[in-house]
Parts: sequence; structure tokens; C-alpha cells
Amino acid sequence: SRALGSARHDGRRDGTEAAAGQGPPPGPGPGPGPGPPAAGELPPAALAPGSPMAEPRRPAEGCSCRNTDCVERPLRRLFEGLGSGVAACPWPFVLVPLLLSGGLGAGFLFLPQRQANDIEEQFTPTQGPAKAERAFVRRYFPTDDSERFSVPRLPTEGAYATLIAVAARGDSVLSPAPWHDVRRLDAAVRARGGYERLCARSAGACASPNPLLAGGPAADLENLTFPGRHGDFLGAALGGVQTDPGGRVLAARALKLVYYLQDDGPAAAESRRWLESFLREFPSQLAVTYFTSLSRQQEFEGNAKSVIPLFSVTYFLTITFSVVSCLKLSCIRNNVWLACCGVVSAGLAVLSSFGLMLFCGVPFVVTVANAPFLILGVGVDDMFIMIASWEQSLRKKEKSDVKSLLAETYAEAALSVTITTLTDVLAFFIGVWTAFPSVRSFCLYTGTAFVFCYIYTMTFFGAVIVLNYKREQGNRHWITCMPVGVGEDQAEKSCLYNICCIGSCSGQSSQVETKQPGSEHPMSIFFKKYYGPFFTNKWIKLLLVLLYGTYLGGSIYGCTQIREGIDLRNLASDDSYVIPYYDDDDKYFSAYGPRVMVVITESVDYWNETVRLVIENCTQNLEGISYVDKNITESWLREYTKLAEIGLINISSKALFIKNLSTLFRIVPSFEWDINKTQDKIEASRFFIQTVNVTSAIDEKNLLNQLRETAEQCSIPLMVYHPAFIYYDQYLVIVQNTVQNIVVAAGAMLVVSLLLIPNPLCSLWVTFAIVSVIVGVAGFMTFWNVNLDSISMINLVICIGFSVDFSAHISYAFVTSGESSANKRAIEALYLLGYPVLQGALSTILGVVVLAAAKAYIFRTFFKIMFLVILFGALHGLVFIPVFLTFFGNFGRSPHNTQSKKLELRFRNDKDCP
Repeated sequence: SRALGSARHDGRRDGTEAAAGQGPPPGPGPGPGPGPPAAGELPPAALAPGSPMAEPRRPAEGCSCRNTDCVERPLRRLFEGLGSGVAACPWPFVLVPLLLSGGLGAGFLFLPQRQANDIEEQFTPTQGPAKAERAFVRRYFPTDDSERFSVPRLPTEGAYATLIAVAARGDSVLSPAPWHDVRRLDAAVRARGGYERLCARSAGACASPNPLLAGGPAADLENLTFPGRHGDFLGAALGGVQTDPGGRVLAARALKLVYYLQDDGPAAAESRRWLESFLREFPSQLAVTYFTSLSRQQEFEGNAKSVIPLFSVTYFLTITFSVVSCLKLSCIRNNVWLACCGVVSAGLAVLSSFGLMLFCGVPFVVTVANAPFLILGVGVDDMFIMIASWEQSLRKKEKSDVKSLLAETYAEAALSVTITTLTDVLAFFIGVWTAFPSVRSFCLYTGTAFVFCYIYTMTFFGAVIVLNYKREQGNRHWITCMPVGVGEDQAEKSCLYNICCIGSCSGQSSQVETKQPGSEHPMSIFFKKYYGPFFTNKWIKLLLVLLYGTYLGGSIYGCTQIREGIDLRNLASDDSYVIPYYDDDDKYFSAYGPRVMVVITESVDYWNETVRLVIENCTQNLEGISYVDKNITESWLREYTKLAEIGLINISSKALFIKNLSTLFRIVPSFEWDINKTQDKIEASRFFIQTVNVTSAIDEKNLLNQLRETAEQCSIPLMVYHPAFIYYDQYLVIVQNTVQNIVVAAGAMLVVSLLLIPNPLCSLWVTFAIVSVIVGVAGFMTFWNVNLDSISMINLVICIGFSVDFSAHISYAFVTSGESSANKRAIEALYLLGYPVLQGALSTILGVVVLAAAKAYIFRTFFKIMFLVILFGALHGLVFIPVFLTFFGNFGRSPHNTQSKKLELRFRNDKDCP
């Protein structure tokens, strides 16, 4: 995927390329003969001694840089100098990265202090409105869960343990036997040490875990009405309810018990310890699922530990793939050590970057655990490029001067690695500008790792190439590093013996072998003779156009159906005990949603009848929303007004209104907690509305938007709040942030493409591929049950870099080809780059494939989207773009003298410009 791999970046200095570093220069056949000049190459006669074209010329007056020369030529000189320096003294370039990695790796000592896995902090928008609303509620309506606890009045979720008891065999949980078990279960929880001391209290007693248990053993279960009102509200207490036409409860399948603990003051720490030792064994008559306020966080933090074994599997697979890709049947020219060191180089990049970020105090989030898998795949891609370019330099250079060889390698490969690294790093650092801290941390860690991966490829791995070449020149065995020779008694040994111990199946001296160019790679032949001609057939092209239309149509449809927001159950592993709890909660208790707090945020004249009418109208407007049950609203002002209407109190003046509030508080004590008043005015007040049928992310988004829009339309300053709104806020920014990051990153990628490969047609197809791949990935996320959330947003940012990787160089190889027809140019582009693209795609997929076996949604999502990115990126690079280029390939090209104009341009660039 790192594109240029085995091919020349500019396509001008030498048209002969080899795929993955295994094949010879392209020619009419695989034989060793020179063959005719490749496309874009000057004929030998033109460069013969005495030829005018062979003589050095002064730069022409007025000469200006053409195509990529303004940026490319200085970079080439820079990389040539770096290559020469690495070749001249390789050991410092090996040892310094090792020492630097060791030093920066000490930053892992700070890992325990840098871990920041708080779900609310990392996966909700930093400036979410609900966080400001919560701060307002805490300021004006302080809680005291040791004396006046009330669930709907909590500004947070609170500290709690909850059980869902489901009656077995389809029975009703209110039947005598199951109800007896419920009582036993309740007694078992209360009997746990310290509960009576730590429980949240109201009216001098522990808050009841369920309204039906508040009445003691003699609770009347025969005359229950559902869902009830105010303090008798059963919507969140009974599930699977059957009622008669009058609303009387006939049966209920499930019952929820919620045990709240004190979450304020010195008791908070003890409450946490009590929750950590919460009951895990229940009576057999009931199927009980359980959950605590700590469960979600603990399960989320445990995800990182579950992925550590997968990382070792990934390293094994990547090393195996790299070794097999670089394996040669020679004990001298074997590149096994190069492959292994390439993987080690990626590992050093992870160690250095993560250590540096930990030193700098960047929070380490669970999502960052995905980064090493990605970095490993990309680092291996860079390794393939370097090896391919090195092998090509060996074949082209008759002399064996290592400085010249490595300078040539760097001049070609380093520019390609720079382009792809620059696009990836830009994509990640642009992703830092997001509202989600988890995304910022991932992008910082991963972007920095890409920088180190690039540095170590240019230094550490380049030095390893030099040392390996010196071993080859010394005719030394790749394992033992001992000199390998051919004796008379060894020449007749078996082929296997000769390969392993001599270096050649024939038993000939491997010293000769090291100086001969290798044979053309079979995959290069496949792309040239079979794959390219097949896909340039006119009927196949027509079929592919139809296939692309199907792909694009399906992707657009998927984008319209995409689901937003992170499902909190997905933060736990698949085998967690919280999953059955969520299932039961959705099945039996989804009919009624959050009990929303409606706050009048400023002091208003409540004693003015006109003001009260305005407040009542606003309340009715909120009740008119389809997600609100108007029969379960709880408003102190309504009750206060009713008392005045029946003549019990007088509220016609400010003084009387304030004075007679005490009468209201005697009747309904909890209303005192809903009014923040001083001696002469009411600073703020609140009432409550009950939501219903909030069963999906779409419902949550619509509920939040409708409530806030309706509240804003009221002339009285209103604010709606519930602790769940902290998580609902992600719906307000997730699409905006994703589109913003994609647009900015795509623009940056286009600028980079124009600067380094500024061919208009090439840039057009790069832009097309970026848009097409992103639309495809976003659309197919829906079909693979992946939501658009802060986790998948990370991967959509990754799409940008990889779309460039797969598309830029295929299209550039096409537009710089000197072949006479569009079909031939497409075949040549696939011949030069088809195998490196395929090789890079496979290595990247191998880097993340083990995440498919992860039990955590976070890691499986990373695999799913990365798989889609690589699949669609490779599909565009190897199938769609080559075909589409054949339709538009002659755009801007003269139909006559194409070859001579290309030669003239190349000669002018190489000879005339300084």
C-alpha cells in the first residue's frame, strides 16, 4: 500500500521497475538481455560517447522546474546524501535508534498515572451542553443523599447496585413464590456488611430499592395500577406488565431493584468498596442479572488487558508474512534478517512514540491499544518499499559501491515513503482537532508513532540493509555469518544441502550469484500477462463499471442509514455479566425513558398570573412532544396553583407567595428540593417530565433535540437536563466533527499530492479515490452493524491516508507512462505497482486481522473498518482506477509523438534544470 515500493516515483529516470523487489527491469521477456529501451528511457545510442545528448549541458536560460522538480529534486538530493551517510557509517544509525527507544521507552513507567479511561471524560464531547447544565443543577440544587435522597433529583447517575429479577417458566414475578424469592433477595443484599450505614437515605430510612418494597411484607400486590404517578411510579420498577382495561396490574415478568449508596462526602470511598464486593450469587427460583455504577467503567478498563495476547499473535503473523515475502533459496542472499529487522523497526517506533507521549503527559486511553496493530502493518509496508528499491538498485548498478547503491535506494524509496507517511501523519494530527478526548489521544499517539516509524526506516533499517549487504559481499551465511565456500567434495551434494550450506542449488559459488540480477517475480508476470489484459477487455470494463455503480449505490444507501452514537453496552466485552443485564433492561424496561428535569434558570415573578400561564404553556409544549407522557409530569408550581385555586392559600403577591411555600412543603416535602430561594426571591426552580419509548440511538437524538428546541422557544428561560444527556450530546457533534476532519484531511492530502505529484489528472483521481473509499467505508459500516461514534471516527480519519496510499501512485504511474494507448498504460501501471499494492494491503490486514477475534467491541470495530479501508482502497487501486483511467487516459495528451515528447521532457528535466 505504500505505493511506489518497487517502482520509480517519477517514472522518468528509468522506466524499468520490479514488483516487491523481486523482479528485473521490465522488458519484452524475462531473459537477461537488455531488450529495447523501456518507456520513457533514452535509447543507448543517444547516450553513447560522442552523442550530443550524452554531453553535459549548461542549464538553459530561463529554465524552470517542471512537474514535481521544484520539490522532488531537492528532496532527492537530500535523501541521496542521507543514504550515503548511512552507508558510510551504519553502526551509529543502528545503535542510536536502539538507545533512543530504550530511553523513551522508560516513559512506560508513567503508564499507570497516564491511564485515562473514564468513559464520560473520554467518549463525550469536551464542551457538551449537558456538562454545563449539570454544573448549573449542582450549584442551585445541591444534594444530600444521607438525609434527603431522591432518584430523579440526582445530577449524576449516583452510586448504586441494581438487580433485574425475571420470573422463571413464564410466571409472574408478583406471584407468591417468586415474590417470596424477591424478598429473600432484598434481605440478602441488605444483610451485606455496611449497607444500612452506607445506603442513601430519605426520611430517616434507606431509600427503597423498589416502590413495591416500601410497604413492607404486607404490600398490596392485588390493586396495583401501572405505571402510577409521582412516588408510586412503577414504569421503572416493573417490566413485562399485563394490565386490564382500567390499568390494574394482572402480571409482571420482571422486577428491578436499585440499591443506592451515598456518593457524597467521606462515605463515597466505602460505598465503592461495597459495590466492588457486590452479591454475585442469587436464589435459584429467579433468573437475576446485575449491574453496578462501577460495572461499565471496570469492564471498559478490562478491555485493554484482553487485547495484549492478540498483539503477540499479530507480531508472529507479521514476521512470518515478511519472512515468506523476502525468502530466497540462497543461504547468502536471503533477506530473512531484513524482514525481521523491518518488523523490529516498527516495534521500536511504537516503544519510542508511546514512551514520549507518556513522558509528555498525554492521556493513555484504551483506544490507543489499537495503534500498534496499525503501525506494525504500515511499518512493514515501508520495509517492503526499501527492500524493493534496494534490490532494483543492485540490478541496475554494475558497480558494488554500497554508498552509491544506498544513495540510489534512498533517492527512489525515501520519496515514496515520505509521501505516504506525510499523508498519514497529517490525517492523524488533523484528527486531534475534535471534541472527543479519546480521539485526540489516539491521533496523538498514532501520528507520533508514524513519525518515528519513518525516522527509523530511514536510519535503523537503512543501516541494517548496509550491514546485510556487507555480509553478502563477504559471502557469509545468513544465520551463522560464517564464510560459505564450495569444495570439490561439496559440489555434488543434494540441492537442499547446497541451498542451505552453499547458496546455490547447482552448487556453484554464491559469490557469483550475489552479483547477478534476480529473476522476474511471478506476481509481476501475472499482473502483466494475465491480470492487466483481462481487466482492460472492453466487456470486463463494462462489467466493472456496473459493479462500481452497485458499490456506490449501496454505499450511499448505507450512509443514509448510518446509526450515530456509542452504545454503552459495547464498552464491555462480549462475555461480561453486564450484557445479560442490558438485554433484560431493554426487553422489560425500555417503555419508559429518562425522567427529565426542566429547570427555570432565572428568577421570575411566579406570583404573577401571566408568568404562571407562560410557564404552564411551556410545560404543555414539552408534554406535547411524542416522547413525553403528559400524565406523569411532576410540577411544584402546578400543585401550588391548585392549592390556591381551592382557597387553601393566597399567592397573589410576592410576600404571600414566598411565605406560603411552607404549606406546600408540608404536603409534599420533596418539593422543597426543587426550589432554590432566598428570603425575598426564587433564584431557580425545577419540575419533571417523564419520557417514553426511547429505545434507540435515533430516539435519544430526537428526544434531546426536541426537548432543547422546545425549551428555547419558551419566553421563560428553561433548561432540560438528565445525567444521560451527557452521553446524548455526542449526537450533536459526531457527524459535524467527522465531516470536518474528513474534509480538512482530504484537503491537506490534495495539497500534498499537488506539491509532490502535481499532475492534474493524477490529483483528480486521488481526490476521486479518497471520496469514493470514504463513502464506501461509511456506507458499509451500516451493513456491518458499526455505529458512527468516537471509535469509528478514528478509523474514518485513517481512510484518508490509506486512500492516498493506494491510489496516488497507480494513477501517477499511468499518467507518466510512455505507452501509446490507455490500455497499455494501465497494464504497465499494474505491472509495476500491482504486486506492491497487494503485498502492502495483505501486510496491513495481517496487522489487524487478529482483532477480529477480540471480545471487545472497540477492537472488533477497529478491525472491521480497517478491513473495509484496505479492501476498498486496494479495490480502487487495482481494479476501478486502472479501468476508469483507460476511459479518460488521453485527457490532456497529444495523440501524436507521445513518446518523443516524453523523452524530450525527461531530457529537459534531467539535463537543463539545476
